[in-house]
Amino acid sequence: MKPDFIIVAGDIFHHARPSNVTLEDAIQSFKRLRDENIPVLAVDGSHDAAPNVITGTILNPLDAAGLVYYLPRHKGACWRNEKCYVYGIPNYRTRRRTEEQLPLFYEKNEPSPDPSLYNIFVFHMALDLPGVTPPQMEAEAPPELLPDGFNYYAGGHIHKASRNRFKTGILAFSGSTETVYYDDAALKKGFYHVKVNVTGKAELQHIKLESLRKFVILENNYGGMTPSKITEATVRQVKESDEEEVIIVPVMKGVLPAEANRSEIDLTQIRNAAEKAILVRPIVRLKETEVPEEVIRSIFEGELKDLKTKAYEYFLQMFSERYPRDEAAEIARLSINIMDPLTRKDEEKVKEELEAYLSAH
Repeated sequence: MKPDFIIVAGDIFHHARPSNVTLEDAIQSFKRLRDENIPVLAVDGSHDAAPNVITGTILNPLDAAGLVYYLPRHKGACWRNEKCYVYGIPNYRTRRRTEEQLPLFYEKNEPSPDPSLYNIFVFHMALDLPGVTPPQMEAEAPPELLPDGFNYYAGGHIHKASRNRFKTGILAFSGSTETVYYDDAALKKGFYHVKVNVTGKAELQHIKLESLRKFVILENNYGGMTPSKITEATVRQVKESDEEEVIIVPVMKGVLPAEANRSEIDLTQIRNAAEKAILVRPIVRLKETEVPEEVIRSIFEGELKDLKTKAYEYFLQMFSERYPRDEAAEIARLSINIMDPLTRKDEEKVKEELEAYLSAH
């Protein structure tokens, strides 16, 4: 294609600290582009954003090595040539921080689109726009926070490709180039190849990418079944779907019977059920049967409370100050569930409990 430059709107990496193997592969790829005199203009995303000011983002050393041009690091947060002006902002992760810190960033690095050039604004966040941001995704900014005067708004973070009219230009999310979450498997992967003519009109072509890895999603509702039966059924399905060069994702949904716990699902057995697949990545979306409120009240109102009940009450009160009530109750239950294995130094059981919780969220 021989593009004049490439824009990456965040999440070059899935983690702020990628493995050495991943980093080496990225360096080799960026070096090929540099050798062809193709600049890579980038902003950080929600995954490769700086976790703290001491650690910093992985994009800083890549910028210092001349492999990418990390826009927010440079004077004016911009890059330009004889045809284009490209301005990029950092990722602030939450709406509150975005609304507090982005105006301060604008003060230090004033956006200065040039009417004689094609102006591009690069960002990584979901905007509060109906029809653009998926309902389940929290918008990090209102559209008013993005400045006027740009011809093209290159967005990252939303995994589904889309393009819409926005302000005086085009708002484009090219989508994810890889399957990151299991429900991404059905989305088309690719990027936008943008050609701008002499009058400033842009022509967008979505270039489809075929993932090197095939994802097999096994989604089932196991409502009412015991954890052992769910484990057996999932193991059987994984074995039936086993083949070379695939990633198998069993998704277990439904409501467990009373007294049953998500941690009783044997994730190790499920992971080891395939012999050919690259990976088996079970996701536990099972819900535990809630204890009736009158039962909880009868326990808490009793004169004598055992250690676990007292601990649960304490955890619930503590976590309720930081999280919604339902989420606080889940974290409190998790805390109770790992108390015994922690005292027995049963690291495997603790790991299972944590993985079951994380898989459900």
